[in-house]
Amino acid sequence: MIEKSTAKNKAAKSLLKTNTKKFNAAVEGGDLEAAQGAYKTAVKTVDRAATKSLIHKNKAARRKSLMTRKLNAMESK
Repeated sequence: MIEKSTAKNKAAKSLLKTNTKKFNAAVEGGDLEAAQGAYKTAVKTVDRAATKSLIHKNKAARRKSLMTRKLNAMESK
């Protein structure tokens, strides 16, 4: 039973990291449309991880805030 929940948590954390990296890569690449799309999926993933207690709610808020600041800086250029 615990192996099953461990596998689910590991997969969810991996998805969280992957989506965050995709967003950061889009920002680094300077592609605004790709960054906006990656932002939506990354924020959803962060919210889902916080809801399932994979990460703390304050950590989720901090990550979303950082991504929002990066996206806004990119849009203002």
